[in-house]
Amino acid sequence: MKYLIIVNPTSGRGFAGKAIPQIEALLKSHHLEYDLVQTERPWHAAELAEKAAREKYDAIITASGDGTANEALNGLLKARESGFNHTAMGILPVGTGNDLAYGMGVRGNLIESIALLAKNERRWMDVGKVTGGDYPNGRYFGNGVGIGFDAATGFVAADIRWTRGLLAYLIAALETIFIYYKAPTVRIEYDDKTLEQSALMVSIMNGQRMGGGFFMAPDGLPHDGTFDLCIAGTAGKFRILQLLPTFMNGTQATQPEITTGRARKITITALKGTLPAHCDGETLCKEGQSLSIEIIPHALEFVTAL
Repeated sequence: MKYLIIVNPTSGRGFAGKAIPQIEALLKSHHLEYDLVQTERPWHAAELAEKAAREKYDAIITASGDGTANEALNGLLKARESGFNHTAMGILPVGTGNDLAYGMGVRGNLIESIALLAKNERRWMDVGKVTGGDYPNGRYFGNGVGIGFDAATGFVAADIRWTRGLLAYLIAALETIFIYYKAPTVRIEYDDKTLEQSALMVSIMNGQRMGGGFFMAPDGLPHDGTFDLCIAGTAGKFRILQLLPTFMNGTQATQPEITTGRARKITITALKGTLPAHCDGETLCKEGQSLSIEIIPHALEFVTAL
């Protein structure tokens, strides 16, 4: 077994780069064969992952946050399009939110995550593909797509430098409550249903959480062949403040503004206003008009505890 470890040294406000000596020591303590490379530019992880798949590494492991992991996932899926389907994926969660790792069953610290890597237990996971916005040819994702309030929150959180994780997203959410424009009116088409409504937020989840601790889909499973949907209708500023704790403990489905569902394919169109959106925490668009999202069942093998 040979692994390629892809480290984004800037992940987690620089924590990943500082953790390289510990990562290498732990890998060696488990007698794992590996090469380690650091990313140098945007989408470098995708290039490295695709190249590793073509060179038939057993697995690529990102030591990073969600953004770099998403890039690597896209590189592996691109390689699979060309028939290179040997290489699995794993994540060492050293980023800000680490929601993709959480959704894929990697939920411990570095010591626990590398011990999981050494156990080499794998499972085929679903992957999503979103088309539209800044990606007319599509972009793959592992955890989820967020449209509306949570995307706007993520844009704000990206500029917060003095803290990371859930605290950064909470601060950004509070700021967004007071700057976010009126919820757009949207048409949401999924499976055999169509909704037209004002929507503060739409989450299409393969995993369970976003923002380091907001459980958009507390019962989500990344290997069940379907997305979990969470749609929040219009709410005032004070009501949004009341709703935030329900998302943190995963009980928002009990609230009257929330609609949930499951689907394999979803199309969302702005009828009034525009769609700010992200996938796996990475910007899809800030003023999109239409997005189509579909699930690809059992598309990629992951090193996981699930």
